[in-house]
Amino acid sequence: DVVYGEGGVLTPGLIDIHSHIGLYEDGLGFEGADGNEDTDPATPHLRALDGVNPFDRSFREALEAGVTAAAVSPGSANPIGGQIALLKTAGRRVDDMILKAPLAIKFALGENPKSVYHDKYKAKEYFLRKARAEDDPEQDEPDFDIKMEALQPLLWGKAEAHFHAHRADDIFTALRIAKEFGLRAVIIHGTEAHLVAALLAEEHVPVVSGPYMTDRSKPEIRNLSDAAPGLLCKAGIETAITVD
Repeated sequence: DVVYGEGGVLTPGLIDIHSHIGLYEDGLGFEGADGNEDTDPATPHLRALDGVNPFDRSFREALEAGVTAAAVSPGSANPIGGQIALLKTAGRRVDDMILKAPLAIKFALGENPKSVYHDKYKAKEYFLRKARAEDDPEQDEPDFDIKMEALQPLLWGKAEAHFHAHRADDIFTALRIAKEFGLRAVIIHGTEAHLVAALLAEEHVPVVSGPYMTDRSKPEIRNLSDAAPGLLCKAGIETAITVD
């Protein structure tokens, strides 16, 4: 195909690394809300791609606006929310749209980080028991646990840990957890990250900043500022902008 673009603007396809399109369907209420599983605070085994409806018109609108790929993430109701999938925005069957799944595991900070610590320790012990059983036939292998298995890519460094965190104190809590367990952390939202930009720059942690086309709807985003991405970049922090 030949496209004549005189007078237009050509950009690469954009990637929104934090979104919920297809999980919270446009024009629907609870019937189209598949982003959170609120029966359990720790659900690392749940996969966003299993709840995505590719026919949600948000995919078409994103594509028309130049967004050719989006990381579709579970919501932030749970301390461990589930597996994030990087998807193309063009397609009719989610299996054909996958670029990487899981891309990362979704965590949420602010209320109950103890739940994160609890299950992470269980996961390390689970895999140690599996390793001992492989080396020594006399050792009992642990019963299969889908939650623990889902955390394996995270612990082995094959998937990132995306931490939903707005306030500066929650950002640093996320980084403490990441350091303790050797996780590749990315801060999602980071509303107050620009207030501690120099300290974050020392940590070499990426920040996915935004969204900004919103109001200050809750106390933890009272310091929301659309100047933040520029301030983070000036501090040498790898920064992306999300419309969420």
